Amino acid sequence: MTQLPLALVTGGASGMGLATVERLARDGFEVALVDRNAELTQKESARLRDQGLTVSAHVVDLTDEAAVRALVRGLRPISALVNNAGIFDERKFLDVSNADFRRAYEVNLIAVATLTQESVRTMPDGGRIVNIASRAYLGAKNHPHYVASKAALVGYTRASAMELAPRGILVNAIAPGLIDTPILRALTPERLAAQLALQPTGQAGRPEDIAQAVSFLVSPQTGFITGQVLFVDGGKSLGGTTS
Repeated sequence: MTQLPLALVTGGASGMGLATVERLARDGFEVALVDRNAELTQKESARLRDQGLTVSAHVVDLTDEAAVRALVRGLRPISALVNNAGIFDERKFLDVSNADFRRAYEVNLIAVATLTQESVRTMPDGGRIVNIASRAYLGAKNHPHYVASKAALVGYTRASAMELAPRGILVNAIAPGLIDTPILRALTPERLAAQLALQPTGQAGRPEDIAQAVSFLVSPQTGFITGQVLFVDGGKSLGGTTS
């Protein structure tokens, strides 16, 4: 029996990550669902297995370097790595502390670098890596620490693409805009309305929109794209106004 290629998705127990886990499993991958929320990780992986999909559950704090390296060493070689896990919060510009910056970088960049470095040691030539950045890396108010960490992630994506190109490993980033996730639903109605007003489409995207983009970038048929940022943001990055 032919062994399925292995994909690993971080932050895979909810939102965009969960949609990506399901999509890649339906695409024919065995998927390692990685998340720090033990209850959701077990629940969602079991639900997907009940649907006949090949999904394993792994509860890991990605800021624990030893745990991340142990996770990868306990798996067979990863063919597709999706660095989706991240943190977001809002702070007024003058209220952002150095600790806020360190926390954002620890999760949104350093954890990605640790997992990527460990994964590529055994990743087959021709593997795929997708980093989930954010449209906000272009600039946004009320979260400079988040913006900076996602801009750094885009830079890391481009550097990784250059380093790994000789092995045929393609590295790209996706920059989601406003997506219907628990973070979005936590906004006040007024804040949500203001965000939607900035969308040329007038609506938020779905987690499945991000999963579709990941599926495209990790596909063996997508073989000549690397070091790029794919905006999945309903056109918000176009600038201008909707009036």
